[in-house]
Formats: sequence, C-alpha cells, structure tokens
Amino acid sequence: MERWWCLMVVVVVVVAVVGRRGEGYPEEDLVVRLPGQPKVGFRQYAGYVDVDEKAGRTLFYYFAEADGDAHAKPLTLWLNGGPGCSSVGGGAFTELGPFFPRGDGRGLRLNKMSWNKVSNLLFVESPAGVGWSYSNTTSDYNCGDESTANDMYKFLLRWYDKFPEFRLKNLFLTGESYAGHYIPQLANVLLDHNQHSTGFKFNIKGVAIGNPLLKLDRDAPATYEFFWSHGMISDEIGLTIMNQCDFEDYTFSNPHNVSKACNDAIEKANIIVGDYINEYDVILDVCYPSIVEQELRLRKYVTKMSVGVDVCMSVERYFYFNLPQVQLALHANRTKLPYSWGMCSGLLNYSSTDVDIDILPLLKKIIRHGTPVWVFSGDQDSVVPLLGSRTLVRELAHDLNFRVTVPYGVWFYKGQVGGWVTEYGNLLTFATVRGASHMVPYAQPARALRLFTSFIHGQRLPNSTHPSIS
Repeated sequence: MERWWCLMVVVVVVVAVVGRRGEGYPEEDLVVRLPGQPKVGFRQYAGYVDVDEKAGRTLFYYFAEADGDAHAKPLTLWLNGGPGCSSVGGGAFTELGPFFPRGDGRGLRLNKMSWNKVSNLLFVESPAGVGWSYSNTTSDYNCGDESTANDMYKFLLRWYDKFPEFRLKNLFLTGESYAGHYIPQLANVLLDHNQHSTGFKFNIKGVAIGNPLLKLDRDAPATYEFFWSHGMISDEIGLTIMNQCDFEDYTFSNPHNVSKACNDAIEKANIIVGDYINEYDVILDVCYPSIVEQELRLRKYVTKMSVGVDVCMSVERYFYFNLPQVQLALHANRTKLPYSWGMCSGLLNYSSTDVDIDILPLLKKIIRHGTPVWVFSGDQDSVVPLLGSRTLVRELAHDLNFRVTVPYGVWFYKGQVGGWVTEYGNLLTFATVRGASHMVPYAQPARALRLFTSFIHGQRLPNSTHPSIS
C-alpha cells in the first residue's frame, strides 16, 4: 500500500513539473540560447508554421516572451513592410525586439528599450519567400495583399495551436511602412472571422501602424513636400512639382503617368537629394558597407555614429543571421535554401497594383468595430512622411464624423518633447515621434517605447513635463 502511494505521489509530481515547464509552449521551438546572447530571464521561441501543407508553404516566426510577468501581459504581432521585407530582421533584431546585433556581427547586445518590457512579441516573415519563409510551389511567389492577409490568418490560427495560452490574451496588431497595407487587411480578415465564428474569436484590442503607406496619391507627393520643407531641393523644383504634378493619376505600376514637366522636376529632385542621404532618416549618417564588411572580417568594428545610433546595423544583422550556428539555434533554414538570408526578398513577384489600394476604407471599418487605431510617424522620414499621414488621418476622421478630442499639441517623455499628437473621437490617434526615422523604434527607442506603452494601456500620451510611468 505504501509503495503504491509513493508511486502515485511521484507520478503527480512529475506531471506537475512537466506541466509547469511546458506551460503549453512547444518545446521543440524553444531557443535555448542564441550565439553571443546576453543572459536574460525571458524565453524565446522560433520555428515554422505551415499555412498550406499541400503546396509546402510555411512561414517562419520569432517569439519573445515579455520580460517579467509574461502571463499577465498581452500579445503584440509586428510586421515589417516592403512588400517582401523581414519582420524578424527588421522589427525583432533592429528595432523593438530584445536584442540588436553587436558591432562585430557575431553576437548580440541587449535592447534596453525593447517592447517586450510591456508585451509578448511575435514577429513573422511574411509572405512565403521572405527571409526563411518558403514554399515548395514556385507559383506561390506570385502574391499580393489578399493572399498575404489570408496566409497570416491561417498562421495565427495555427500559431495559437502551438501556444494555446495566448488564445484569450489581448491581441495588438502593429507594423510599419507597407504594413500600412498588411495590418489593416489582416485586421479586416480577423474581424470577419470573429463575425462568423461561433467558437474561437481573436481578441483584437488595437491597431498601430508607423509611417504607413495608406494612399499612394497622397503619400507620394508628401515625399517631395518633405524634401522642399527640409531644404533638400530648391524653391523652383519644389514649386514645379507642386504645380505640375497631378498625383491623383500617380500609380506605383506607372509612376510616370504624369506630365513631362513633372517627370523632369522629379528626376532633378532625386538627383539633388543624391545617394549620400538616408531617405528613411534624413538626419542620420549613412553606412559605407565595404568598410564595415572589411572590419567585420577583422572582428573589431564597433559603429557609434549619429548620436548613438548604429547606422551599420543592417550589415551586422546580415552577417549574424547567415552564421550557421545562428540558424541552428533559431531552428531556421531547415531545408537549406539555395540563397542567403536577406532583409528584403528578391523572389517575390508581388502585385504592383495592390500598392495603389486606398487603405482608408479598411481603417474606417476597423474603427467602426470599436477597435482603436493609432497612426504614428517618425518626423525625419522622407519615404512615407508625416505630411501625408497627418492629412489622411484627418480625412478619415472627417469621414467618420469624429470631432477632435485631443487638440494637436506636444507630448512629453522625460521632460522633453516626444512629438506631437492629436486624437479624434476616442478611437483614432495620430502622433509624431520627434527625431525618429521611418523605423521609429530604431532611431528613437525610448520615445517609441513610451508611445507603445500608452497605446497598449489605452492611455493618452502625456501632455505635461511630469515624469512618465515608463
């Protein structure tokens, strides 16, 4: 009898320990430790989720648990744009994830302003053909916004099968640049699922998109308005573009479907701005890759330029992700793809006409479901400048008959101006981030974390110089 009782106790203890250790997470995807990684107290997972077994189409993900009380914090999905650029290489390891590549390209350093301070973070390389995501069916690389959104929908359903504890958690959908298309279109698919599902529903609590492409015929002229307003082109060229270019006829597939005077002025503007300016952040220095690659081989290069921003991080990231031991630790590249990992895909034949889609009607639909939408803009970006986004958000508010609930004014972080913000109807917010680039968390990590914290907590950005909670 005693022997039977002891055996039962042992079985119960073993089950309890295994249950605690697994916590419903897939142990085969656990990233034990990345090469050159600082010691941390949170877990990381990475691997593949099949979205079409018959076609052999699968998406690679990286998941970073929240740093402290992960079970009590929400889940945030982040997507980079392109179309065709890696959210793992961009968001996860260059912007808001827990680590950045070290200057030698062989290790990692801690991102003290990672968004995993306040949320669990999920990054996906989407669509198939981006980064380590792939398909065994070549025609899958002919894709567009609709197929990308549908694959991400299937991905999330199956990712929740891997991580069932997150099914009921608050879900925030975020991204930047062409994710101005990805995120609203994904949100629309998820909301449609919720409307028709009698079972599981996505617990969407907010949408936030940074420097997003929303409407090409407004975002395109904003680039040249930005060049002119920042002294990068002359009055003569700026005025010619503003007066001669009818951007209502401007499309990505035929961007020169405008007058000869307009085409000539745009060409002159691009020549004057030149190749030695980072158009994603006009105040940052540029990286000279040949020098960096030489120094990386010598393993001694540390880049500290442009007020502490490592402008050569993209080169260091490329070097790190192509180390075999890094891919092994991430459970990546399981089929030994015949090309190196790269930030943006050269495989995709992405629909050029989808770039012309007006996203405002989708945002309108999302807001009418009661989902808060934040649009934020780094104010040093000339690629998708705040000048276009601010106007489009105001037009969206007008269509929704929203009144101004927070007049346009400054918000603060640690006693300094973090940017400017306005709110419409309690569900639509537009905010700038002072001194930030197209990749807001990359150039202004502390201000970006303050903005993100306010967003997920449903708080307004602080409008006084009093110390903030983060």
